[in-house]
Amino acid sequence: MLQRVYGQITSVDKDAKVTIATSKTQVSAIHNQLGDSVSICVEPMRRDTFPAIALASAYLHDELGVNNDEVVVVCPVDPYVDDTYYETVVKLEGLVSSSNITLMGIEPTYASEKYGYIIPEDKDEVSKVKEFKEKPDRATAEEYLKQGAVWNAGVFAFRLGYLLSKAHEFLDFTDYKDLYAKYSTCPKISFDYAVVEKEKNIQVLRYKGQWKDVGTWNMMAEVMTDNVQGKVLLDEETKNTNVVNELGIPILVMGAKDLIIAASGDGILVSDKERSGYMKPYVDKISTDIKVAEKSWGTYNVLDAGPRYMTVKVILKTGSRMSYHSHECRDESWTVLSGSGKTIIDGMEQVVRPGDVVTMAAGCKHTICADTEMTLLETQIGEIDKKDKRKYKLDNDTEEWTGE
Repeated sequence: MLQRVYGQITSVDKDAKVTIATSKTQVSAIHNQLGDSVSICVEPMRRDTFPAIALASAYLHDELGVNNDEVVVVCPVDPYVDDTYYETVVKLEGLVSSSNITLMGIEPTYASEKYGYIIPEDKDEVSKVKEFKEKPDRATAEEYLKQGAVWNAGVFAFRLGYLLSKAHEFLDFTDYKDLYAKYSTCPKISFDYAVVEKEKNIQVLRYKGQWKDVGTWNMMAEVMTDNVQGKVLLDEETKNTNVVNELGIPILVMGAKDLIIAASGDGILVSDKERSGYMKPYVDKISTDIKVAEKSWGTYNVLDAGPRYMTVKVILKTGSRMSYHSHECRDESWTVLSGSGKTIIDGMEQVVRPGDVVTMAAGCKHTICADTEMTLLETQIGEIDKKDKRKYKLDNDTEEWTGE
């Protein structure tokens, strides 16, 4: 979804300067997906949309030197849309001069109970906002539609200086670095509640094209090209069921109806399609170590682990390299399965090819550089705990990471 949205924005508006606001755990995956040069504003922890947008705005001003008069558009990453959506987003820039905030609202296709509603003063393409309504029941939603209401898609446009002034009203900070350091003290509050719903000088631009919110598995199923991905076999009695299998073993589904089944190294979901939108509080109760992850240099997949050992499959992209790092508490070895490159261990370089085995004792600094795509089997022996961390510089933020 990130690749699709980023590609559409830069295709429709080649001069657009895109910054991605995201959590620390997503940074490496984003660099893996979009490259090392993409601009990223890192949130140290979750604090809802207002602190996130405030932090990103301070980042644009203080770190990237964006002027207060520049127009900023905030877009979520999870809509499934065609290019007309982002062509409409581009129009927001020209509308900001006539209001403090301009929203983009989605022309409803039915009386939905899943979305918040924007009630405009009239049914024109651009209208002043009369009021906002939370997710209603179906009968109430029908009444909203008669008033020309639109769905709130979470797309906002404003001048950077306006948002920074609002941020300083709510939050005690001097600049980006200060806000980043104090981020854990920020209130958990949405941008809608903190700013949008209190703003008097606000308008909405209607969008009448294709739009699907794929923030839930149910909606994701609607835009999947095929009902199954990965090694999956459905019997003839299985109906309206979507399966995503990222495991190396097959999944057989028999007699299932209206289900979402998703399997990866981090867990397995089996859910009725309608119930899949209510999974968050249950997922929050699940505590699990990450088994599969994307990094800026490639991917790693934990194959097996015990109290004092771990075996990991590592894939490095062509031309990539790990940081030069060491571990105080464990020994490691790399077995090269495919590809070629070189290792650097305590300053000594060595060319490596398939079949080579490289060992690193605890305390040795080491890295590997991939001339071609490489697959390694990494074995870790010793104390594998949270004390054994390394830090490396990533844009304007330092990310802690406990794996290779």
